[in-house]
Amino acid sequence: MVTSAHLAFRRSQLYAFLSNAFLYPRDNWLEDLPLVEPIAADIGLTLPRFDPPWQALADLQGAHRHCFGLVGSLCYETELGLPHEFRQSQEMADIAGFYRAFGFNVGGVVRERPDHIATELEFLSLLALKEARAHEQALVEHGEVCEDAQRKFLVDHVGVWVDALAEAIARSVSDGPYLTLAQWLAAFVHAEAARLNVTLEPRPFMRLQVTPPPQPMNCGDCPLAESAASISGFPD
Repeated sequence: MVTSAHLAFRRSQLYAFLSNAFLYPRDNWLEDLPLVEPIAADIGLTLPRFDPPWQALADLQGAHRHCFGLVGSLCYETELGLPHEFRQSQEMADIAGFYRAFGFNVGGVVRERPDHIATELEFLSLLALKEARAHEQALVEHGEVCEDAQRKFLVDHVGVWVDALAEAIARSVSDGPYLTLAQWLAAFVHAEAARLNVTLEPRPFMRLQVTPPPQPMNCGDCPLAESAASISGFPD
């Protein structure tokens, strides 16, 4: 009999795999596919196949650079579709609040921003793992807290932008491992939303735009600067 603890643990493993795979590859995660596919099958998830499945690490690194570029801005939730930097800061603060509540610290050997897709998926992996442990120890209330946190984080964050991320990747590359990886992610997130009985409200891709950077802090166009220049007799 497949237990709730086992299923939660399997979901944690799949989140962890996806988290690692979206980072710039230091090892060849494609070699883990024979281990990951049975995990997906255990939780009733049918995923598209990687074609071709095997590539050298250097090829995988090149595919990552080709798909995401050197900056990798596609991988950050707050880089797309937010109207101004104040809203961006609000979203970052909300993400950080989720992390603090469950003792999830950003840092370590691989350092990424809180809104990177890999960081958000690692957090969901932690929540699923905590849920599995709660089921094993018959801590019903703790399990419900972890499940509710997954529900809210999907609705407020990951579920808002995974479809747009997948479409952006599809527009960036016509094939390759990261296109299939994005399809895996979108399929998994929507399956999780259905399991948790929540409705996702993704941002439409056509409405997305890169969040504008803060305006430069200089006085070149400031009326006070013009007045000071006229008084001193020198140009600004």
